[in-house]
Amino acid sequence: MSFPFEYDHGVPLAFGGALPEKCGFDDARVVILPVPVDRTTTYVGGTRNGPREILQASSHMELWDEELGADVHGVGIFTLPEMELPFGELEPLMAEIRRVAAEVLSRGKFLVTLGGEHSITPPVVAAAAARHPGMSVLQIDAHADLRDCYMGTPHNHACAMRRSLEHAPVTQVGIRSMSTEEAQAASNLNTTIFYDVSMRRDPAWIDRVVDTLTDEVYVTIDVDGLDPAIMPATGTPEPGGLSWYETLALLRATIERRTVIACDVVELSPLPGILAPNFLCAKLVYKILTYRFASELTAR
Repeated sequence: MSFPFEYDHGVPLAFGGALPEKCGFDDARVVILPVPVDRTTTYVGGTRNGPREILQASSHMELWDEELGADVHGVGIFTLPEMELPFGELEPLMAEIRRVAAEVLSRGKFLVTLGGEHSITPPVVAAAAARHPGMSVLQIDAHADLRDCYMGTPHNHACAMRRSLEHAPVTQVGIRSMSTEEAQAASNLNTTIFYDVSMRRDPAWIDRVVDTLTDEVYVTIDVDGLDPAIMPATGTPEPGGLSWYETLALLRATIERRTVIACDVVELSPLPGILAPNFLCAKLVYKILTYRFASELTAR
């Protein structure tokens, strides 16, 4: 199976930039899927530009990771073109995302989905859960996203985890914004919530988070889960949140103690002239890949 490498207008955009030796889909261990959805955002829009800006920023990263002493690009990273998604009803859009995600996962690839709003997560979770029964989801987010329906659709980004729970249990970290409806429903749902206001009172909070996860894990990161001081470029920047190093510590512990099978980074709404958040997202993806695959490189 082969995929087109060129983006629209013939401009190549690959995660990590162009390398002397291009890696094809078949040889890649990692596949990057940009999904530029911006259909149900409720405050600040612009998430459709998130994937492209993450890819653009990634071309300026240094590829050596000083924490683990590795250049994980060696496992092979292939970037698919941005998905061309159907207009109109959201149901066909979700079905198409699930179809593409399932195809990539069926080839044994580690799938990284770049959003786009958080509504893209449930169809990818569905595809991953079909291939990995018994998996769980780790969510980093400011918002619970547990509404059953919002603004007339069950596929709103505010419903992302409610839909994901139809396929796998969820552990939610950094939560600091939820509706009364969500608060009343949460105790009856298969979710474990670590509230931002209280979770750090336990010095072992990261261990507690990992202990709630099953052996195989899908990671979804809504970038508003991070402190808006470092991540202002998102639709609803809630005060509080995880620092850069808290986020990395949680991800590293999860990846070392569980098998992470796929991930997404969503809800980047790029700000004109402010490039740091875009670069942060690119670096975050690369850190996840480094934690996940550095050991494979050293084992060769």
